[in-house]
Amino acid sequence: MIALFAVLVLAEPTPIRIAGGIAASALGLLVRAWASGHIRKEKKLAVTGPYRFSRNPLYLGNFILGLGIAWGTRSWWCLGIFLGYFLFFYPAVILEEHERMRCLFPADYAAYHKRVPTFFPTFNPFPPTDGSRWSFALYKKNGEYRALLGTVTVWAIFVAKWWAWR
Repeated sequence: MIALFAVLVLAEPTPIRIAGGIAASALGLLVRAWASGHIRKEKKLAVTGPYRFSRNPLYLGNFILGLGIAWGTRSWWCLGIFLGYFLFFYPAVILEEHERMRCLFPADYAAYHKRVPTFFPTFNPFPPTDGSRWSFALYKKNGEYRALLGTVTVWAIFVAKWWAWR
């Protein structure tokens, strides 16, 4: 929360930066939405949709989203805060999640782990194992709309800040 406050204070957005940042943020939100419509948390190993390309597409979506916001701030400090936070926090979360999935789905996860990279997507996707499709009900159940609302709020603040200081 402190990092977000610092980013909002340090931001010096311009219309070009806002437009580019919103485009990148939208891509990050789309990746997150795609992932959240496929994940059945701790009930079934997610291997469909974006999980065919990356074991952590939600975090990849966060990374893209965060880069978009950092771009929109027009501040090297904000980029540093974002990258520092991401590099400090996410490796530990990914490692903990890896261990949890290994324990919950030992047989399925071993083969999946061998084929699909941790973060950056592969161009050789995991073969589809079932006919699971994206589900709006899962998107809602997983609370993904909160990421959308939070992102819209941040961009509204950036636009207001630019408008007030132009």
